[in-house]
Parts: sequence; C-alpha cells; structure tokens
Amino acid sequence: MRDHSSQSQIFAVEAQIHQLRQLIHQASYAYYALDNPIMEDAVYDQLYHELQALERQYPQYITPDSPTQRVGEKPASQFNSVQHRIPLYSLENAFDLGEMQAWQDRWQRYWQTNQDQTLPQPEYVCELKIDGSALALTYGNGILIRGATRGDGSSGEDITPNVRTIRAIPLKLNWDNPPALIEIRGEAFLGLDVFHRINQEREAKGEALFANPRNAAAGTLRQLDARIVSQRQLDFFAYTLHLPDTDDLSPANFPGPAPTTQWHSLELLQSIGFKVNPNRQLCHDLTAVQAYYAHWATGRLTLPYLTDGVVIKLNDLGVQQGLGFTQKFPRWAIAWKYEPEQAITEVLDITVQVGRTGALTPVAELKPVQLAGTTVSRATLHNRERVTELDLQIGDRVVVHKAGEIIPEVLRVFPELRQGNTQPFIFPSHCPECHQPVIQPENEAVTRCVNPSCPAIVKGSLLHWVSRQALDVDGLGEKIITQLVEKGWVKDVADLYALQAPQLANLDRMGAKSATNIITGLEKSKTKPWDKVLYGLGIRHVGAVNAQLIAAEFPSAAQLSQASLESLNGIHGIGPEIAQAVVDWWQDPANQTLISRLSQAGLQLTTPEPQKSENSQPQTLSGKTFVITGTLPSLSREEAKMLILQAGGKVTDSVSQKTSYVLVGANAGNKLTKAQTLRIPCLSEAELVEMLQ
Repeated sequence: MRDHSSQSQIFAVEAQIHQLRQLIHQASYAYYALDNPIMEDAVYDQLYHELQALERQYPQYITPDSPTQRVGEKPASQFNSVQHRIPLYSLENAFDLGEMQAWQDRWQRYWQTNQDQTLPQPEYVCELKIDGSALALTYGNGILIRGATRGDGSSGEDITPNVRTIRAIPLKLNWDNPPALIEIRGEAFLGLDVFHRINQEREAKGEALFANPRNAAAGTLRQLDARIVSQRQLDFFAYTLHLPDTDDLSPANFPGPAPTTQWHSLELLQSIGFKVNPNRQLCHDLTAVQAYYAHWATGRLTLPYLTDGVVIKLNDLGVQQGLGFTQKFPRWAIAWKYEPEQAITEVLDITVQVGRTGALTPVAELKPVQLAGTTVSRATLHNRERVTELDLQIGDRVVVHKAGEIIPEVLRVFPELRQGNTQPFIFPSHCPECHQPVIQPENEAVTRCVNPSCPAIVKGSLLHWVSRQALDVDGLGEKIITQLVEKGWVKDVADLYALQAPQLANLDRMGAKSATNIITGLEKSKTKPWDKVLYGLGIRHVGAVNAQLIAAEFPSAAQLSQASLESLNGIHGIGPEIAQAVVDWWQDPANQTLISRLSQAGLQLTTPEPQKSENSQPQTLSGKTFVITGTLPSLSREEAKMLILQAGGKVTDSVSQKTSYVLVGANAGNKLTKAQTLRIPCLSEAELVEMLQ
C-alpha cells in the first residue's frame, strides 16, 4: 500500500513538473516570439523558481528542454568543431538598383537555360539584414540538440550551452508531431539598449569596451561560461528552416499546410516558437523592393538594433530549389547593402602626424560620435590641400563617414554654422617632431619632413622593420623603440643588431628575460629571406608583394643596386612610380652604407639558387592576376599571397579589368564591390586551395 502511495506521489510530481514547463514555455513564446506577454514578470519568476525547486529535489526529471537548463552550471573548456549538414552560404551583395536588376537578369537567364518550366513571375520576400552572428540550430524530435556558429560556412563551433541561454530560441518546438531532424537558421544579436548597458558596466569595471553590437554578440557567443552569455541577453531572429527529406514528413506532420513559399516558412517558424522579424514584406517586383529599401534607409535609425541592408529572397521555394547555388552564393537571394553610415560632430582640434616616410598628415580630433557601430574620435584629413579644399577650421561642425567602411574621414564642413568661435588651421612650416623645415615636393600633395634623423621617421622605420610582414621581431614594440630612439642608441635599422641584452635590460619595464628574447628575435630575423629585407627597408611604394616580385627578378641586393629604370619597369606588376622610387633609394649614399652595414650584421641580402625538384609546386596559376580583400578564415593575407606567387600567379592591390580573380574573406570592402561591378570571379579561401590542388 505504501509503495502504491509513493508511486502515485512520483507521478504527481512528474505531472507538476511537466505542467510548469508547459506554462513557462508558453509564457516565453508569447513574450519573446509574439511580443505579447500573457503573464506578469513576477508570476513568471514564481513559476520558474517553483520548477527549479522541484528539479533540485527530483533531478531524475531534469530534461535538456527544461527552461532551467538555459544557463550552464560549469564553464566549458573548449568548443568542438562541427560540420554543417547544409552549408551556410554567404549572400551576394548589391549596392544600387542597377546591380539588383543585373541579379534579377542573371537568375532569370539561368532559369530559362536550365529549366523546362515557364519563367516564373518575380515575387520577393524582403527582410532587414540584422547586424549580428549567424547561428545554425538543430532540433531532434522537436528538442534543441545543437547550436553552432557559421564558421567558414562548411563547419562551425558547437556552442549549444550558450545557445540555450538565448530566450528567443525555444528549447522545445511548439510542434505536436515534429520531424526527426530539422535545422533552423537565424541571427543572434544584441539590442542597442543592452549593448550600451554592457559597455557602461565594462567601463565602470575598467574593462575594454566593445566596438559595436556585432562584435559584442560574436564575443558573447564564444564565452566559455554560459552564465556570462545569459547575463548579456542576446536576442535572435529566425529566417530559414531546412526540412528533412519527405520520407518521414507528410502534410499531416505540419501544424498547418506544408510551406511552399518563403513567406509561409516564416509564418511556420513563428508558429513553432521562433521570433521572426516583424518588418518583413512581400514584394511583387523590384520597384516594390526599391520602395522597401528606401523606407528602411531612414526607418532603420529608429530600430532598437542595427541593420546594414535588406535581404531579398525569391518567395517560391520550388523556384529556389531549381535555381540552386553558385560556388559561393544562393542564386535566389541577395543582400542590398546600405551606404556607409555618416554622422555630424565637432572638430575639437587639428593635429599633425609624421609617418615613417616623413609625410605630414593632418588629423581631425573629434567630439566622439557613433559611426557604423563604432565610436569615432579621430578622422584623417589626408594633406594640406584637403584641409584647404574643405575650408575646415577648428571648432567647425562636420560630416564624417567611414571611407571603405574602415577609415573615418571628414566628408564636408558646415561653415554656415560658425558662430565666431572657430579658429583657422595653419599648416606647420616645420616638422612638429624634429622642428626642421618641411617641403612639398613638386607634383605631390603631401608635405614632408626630409630630415633622416627625425625621431618620427626613425621610429616609423624601425617599427616597419620589425613588423610581422617584414623581419618579424617579437618584443620590439612602439614603447621600447621610442626609448631606444630617445636614448640615441638606435638611429637606423642596422643599429638594432649592435644592441646587447644587458643594455636592453636597463630600459623601463624591461627585465633580463625580455631583453634576451629581443636579442634572440633579432638573431632569428637574420634568417629571413631577401624579399623580407627588401620590404623592411621601407622604400616608398614598395609593399610586401612588390618586394617579392622585385626580389624574384633581382635575387640579391648587389644586383638590385645596379638595376636600371627600364629593367624595373619591365617587371609585371611594377609601375613607373615604384621603379623610380627603387632607383632613387639605391642612389642615396646613406642607403648604400646602410646595406653594407646590414650585410656585415649577417642579414640575408641574397636569394639562394632554387633547387629543382620533382615535387616542386606546379605553376597552376601562371598568367592569373589576383586581388585579396577581407579577412580569410585560416590564412593570413601574406600566406595567401605566397601561395599564389609560388603557383605562378600575380597579386596586385587594385581591382581592374585585368584582374583574373578576387580572393574574398570576411568584412570585404570596396574591392569586392568593384569586382562585382566588373563581374570578375570571386573566390573563397577554400576555392583557392582547391584551385591550387
């Protein structure tokens, strides 16, 4: 009798736990997905705490889909890499109506060529492009079993404990008879209010501030402690669902008719528990798409989150399937991006920086302003002529934007807003660092300090020499180099190799071990190849790739010192300006002395004769010219350039009709835009590697 009573009690507890979960799931769905709360926060909290207490007392009934499991109990030690069952493709970008029309022409032409069916009438679903981090969610029998980052599109990181903390993501689908496996794609993001709150808290603690909500969201998702993720209050919009093959999925399985359109898919996502963007719209032609785009160009400024464009998808899922994918993009979708953001602020001062080539660059010191998701307090003014052209004065109100969406720049001035409190800027006649007279060379817009002993020039040259792309000397940062120059120990790069560890150990914040590490790094730099040395010399206009091209043609410093202007001009990828700069540099007696001293110090000024091998890399890219833009998933730009050069290809800095391919990584800028305008093929890192193989 006692056993029967105990069993009845257990059943009652199990039923109570189940009911509490159902109530909390319903409340979460109403609050986060429908934005229509069905209970007060205090009531929700009470139910939640009651469920927590029961699960603590009866841990055998804790399940992965329980609301209490959103926050992990222990920090994870690492994230595992997982393969995406369906790749997460990036989207092709458009920047004006002409590019949108070209995209429509392409998909229609492809359809007519590859499909026997009649060309469908365009019908598009427009959604705001959320500035966050893409997630792939996998549900097994309606239960969340995995959450993964986009990664490189083929594989990402398993961050399931962190995904469980996002309350807009259901742990259990609102689906009576769900498929065995279903995948949901969407965007995790931080609302602007939450973002500002987090930065205020970080500032109060003396921690570094997040640059923008996108970076904050990405950093949050990769936290090893899910409790921290929970505190950050990430949000989520779902935008795509991938159903399994129809062998186990009949219309009866759906909570309503099976979706045949993207619009219906979004409605299905909402019905099964997801939050979808309420600002979507169904458009029947590009004119309607343009109107939607124009409306949100200004309307987005009132949204509680950041959006940088509009995603346009063909509505008919059958048409989507028929169009398929290119190597990089779905043919049936595109992102129409907004122009870089602009903002108005005040110029508090104008300072002048001196670079390693002696160039004097005026910089506007600004009243801090939010621009494209980052706080901007300085903006380049390029040169003396640009300041004059803008008619810029200290105290002016100005429009700033991000040139190439990266470098803040003053776009225009409002002289009509002056109230007698501005001051004209007088460009210095003497270098602000060494106080020697400056000059403006003929046919140049740049004003220069020509004193080779100028501390700014010396420091800039040294920092360039020890940089990663040049001689790559660890430990020699700006603060150490500044001390070396101020003490007079180092006047050029050759002086670095006369330094001793005990001498360095006397510098501020420098111990014996750090000093020894620097000396070791300098010794290691002596093994760097000749092209690295050539780049490190800092000859004007000679970048890392140009240095490789020149070193390949002139495999020693002695040969290059005798090179004629004509022979340098004959190198593919080396223009007249670069050739003249190299000749002029070598004709300077001080530079000839420097090369001699570097030779005596043991630097590699000669490229060894290549040894022929049956295993040498085939010249698979011979005759092909590449441009690289954005951040690649695993290769540095330098490594990618080297792979291309070793395979016989060329790498240039600008996109033109002569460019064969553009290698594209994350956060690609204007080079990608130009490549798309010129219809130049774009490659991912994986496609480049495949091409090399």
